[in-house]
This record gives sequence, C-alpha cells and structure tokens, in this order.
Amino acid sequence: MDRLVGIDYGRKRVGVAASDPLGIFASAMDTVPSAKIIDYLKNYAEKETITRFVVGYPMNLDNTPSEAAADVDAFLKRLAKAFPEVPVSLEDERFTSVLAHRAMIDGGMKAKDRRDKNSVDKISASIILQGYLDRRQQKKD
Repeated sequence: MDRLVGIDYGRKRVGVAASDPLGIFASAMDTVPSAKIIDYLKNYAEKETITRFVVGYPMNLDNTPSEAAADVDAFLKRLAKAFPEVPVSLEDERFTSVLAHRAMIDGGMKAKDRRDKNSVDKISASIILQGYLDRRQQKKD
C-alpha cells in the first residue's frame, strides 16, 4: 500500500512516521540509530510502497537553515542515492520537539516516559508528516 514516510533526522537517532494508505493521518512508527536509517527504510520499502519522504528541515527563527541543517543535507544525499525514484519534501521542523512534549503531556504520558528521547523523535516525525498532510489536504479543498 502507498505510504508517505516522515523523518525527523538527528545525528544520533532518527524518528520515523508513516501515513495511512489514503494519506490522511500520520502515525509514529519507530526511532532508529542514524547509522541504520537507510537499511531500515529499505526494509520498510519491501513491505510498503513509499510514495514520498517528508523530511524535517532545521531552520532558525529568521528562516535560515540552522547548524543541524548540514547533517540533514548529508542525509538527503544518502536518501536520494538509495531511493532515486521517491520524491522528497522538506518540512520546517521548528518547534516539533516542543509540540511532541505537549502531545505526550496531553496524552497522559508519565514524566519518566517523556524523558525518553526515542518517544520524542518518533512523535516529532509524525508531527512533521501530519503538517505536510494537512497542508496538502487544504490545497485540495
């Protein structure tokens, strides 16, 4: 089934989310060590058809790329090499960690569990992907 995959790339860990087959909502999937993300995505692509990657892009408040953007740029090159046929959209990832923490609090997650960066990363990936899906839907309406 067709899926869009959201990615919150970090130097150590990568949060991954996927859309439902209709491309309406995003679900957090996993947090993967950065060194293993391409293999993880290849494995996922064997089971599901990836129609687009939506990658969080780190921006400063003045709309310039942040220091972490260089890491994402290097990842984007590896991603394009591994999946040349899959388009990539960049999504501003400012405040996604804050929104992820808020979602965990609102969802009743215990403070101890909220400190788990793996949870933050995959929820951030779903927020990045959901933002893209919502904007795409608004353009259709």
